[in-house]
Amino acid sequence: MIKVVTETQIRAIEAEADANGVSYDEMMQKAGRAVADRVILAFGARPRPQVTILVGSGNNGGDGLVTGLFIAKDRPDAVVRYYLLKERPDDLYLQAAIESGLLIAYESNDGDKRLLRNMIASSDVVVDALFGIGVHLPLRDEAQKVLRFTRQALNERHNAQPDDYTLDLSNLTGLEKAPPIIVIAIDLPSGVEANTGKTDKITLKADETVTFIAAKQGQFLGEAIEVIGHLVFANLGLPEKNKTLAAISDSVLDADTIRDLLPARSLNSNKGSYGKALIVAGSPNYIGAPMLSAQAAYRVGAGLVTVAAPQSVVYAIAPQIPEVTWLPLASKNQTENIMASMTSSSALLIGPGLSTDANVQIRLLSILSNQTNLPRCVIDADALNILSQQNEWWTLLPEHSILTPHPGEMSRLTGVKTAQLQADRFTIARDYAQKWKHIVVLKGAHTLIATPDGDIAVSPFKADALAKAGTGDVLSGMIVGFLAQGVKPANAAKLAVYIHGAAGLAAAKTHGNRAVLAHEVSNHIGGVLQQLG
Repeated sequence: MIKVVTETQIRAIEAEADANGVSYDEMMQKAGRAVADRVILAFGARPRPQVTILVGSGNNGGDGLVTGLFIAKDRPDAVVRYYLLKERPDDLYLQAAIESGLLIAYESNDGDKRLLRNMIASSDVVVDALFGIGVHLPLRDEAQKVLRFTRQALNERHNAQPDDYTLDLSNLTGLEKAPPIIVIAIDLPSGVEANTGKTDKITLKADETVTFIAAKQGQFLGEAIEVIGHLVFANLGLPEKNKTLAAISDSVLDADTIRDLLPARSLNSNKGSYGKALIVAGSPNYIGAPMLSAQAAYRVGAGLVTVAAPQSVVYAIAPQIPEVTWLPLASKNQTENIMASMTSSSALLIGPGLSTDANVQIRLLSILSNQTNLPRCVIDADALNILSQQNEWWTLLPEHSILTPHPGEMSRLTGVKTAQLQADRFTIARDYAQKWKHIVVLKGAHTLIATPDGDIAVSPFKADALAKAGTGDVLSGMIVGFLAQGVKPANAAKLAVYIHGAAGLAAAKTHGNRAVLAHEVSNHIGGVLQQLG
């Protein structure tokens, strides 16, 4: 399990490891080894590959120096160059690099940064080892200049057009561009704050970030999401007896964890074995929402799905999803009919496409007023908006209900402005999950699942393909589908969030990020489940 930590926590973890026999030097060696492996993988079959390593004055720079030594050892044909931000007197790794005959350049000797620009322009891989977890923004002076000129050289390389004599006749779209430079950041791209994700405007955008021991909270927040690239984890072999690390409860969802949470299936079973999900959703303006939720609940394995929706909605969509059973809501006895259906339901979803009409508000509050008959609940979309207008609304729900707000809905539920909420997603999701005694699924890039126990699970996925109307209805339907099968609420949320993110990426591979539609995400759920086994 990959833990998620703050700057203070990672420093305490490293200090305990050092005190118990895994020295800082050993951790640096292992970190350099891990990064070198990624650089060599990035080289591929390129002959005489070239790498430039930007080296800061702290431990991050030390990791960079070790990285270069391992690259030179494992790929003798590689050209390894270091560009040092500052002198590193008495550094044994720098001395080893000098003795190995590797190129060492210093910022102080490169006034116009022409050497830096040439080094970057001729590189196949650039390793960013200037600053790690202890950076303070904004970056200034020499650091800013080095990153600015590095970015300039990278942009020039990416945008370069060769001369007319290199016209590739097999490429009818035009001239062949120079191969791109791969940027690999050590722990964090330089200029990213480890706790907040705040990012200096001059920070290099990494293709890949190799992080150590645990993921850092800021890697999943704000501007950092745009520059982290693909996140690679290396645990550096810290023993499980590291008490500080073991005490961390926040973690990143991964395939092994999700696989273990999947509910068992039996050959000797029937639809009743996998529960009944009741979905209260839909309105004349939002006809598709209940269909998306119902389909997703079935896709994750629910045995029976019933949708309670206005008659006009039922008549419009029933032919399109024949597996669903329907509870058409007439003008009278709507609440009574829903509550009667709840008595045989394993789980309840209220909200997708519901609208905030006054009659809907009355019906919702009437349903929630009798908690003794409520099955386990998922509250989404307009149901959240209606509840946000009630004093101490969270007391209307059974404990450990699952709330699925996007940032705007979370702002209405908490009274916290959206910008402030987005800047401090971990703290706000955790605090309110504990206060409300409900599971909070705070949607967005790297969706957070916060529990009343104070734990947070982080989705590893960030996909603009999911920034599309209806994908939230798919997610809430998946959650209620898992709940109906008897999965514990927090685990149902984790399963749904992870599989939803993976299905979104799968849909994007088929259709492209821009073109993905919500029902196509649902259509890829089965493939993800097959991969999980």
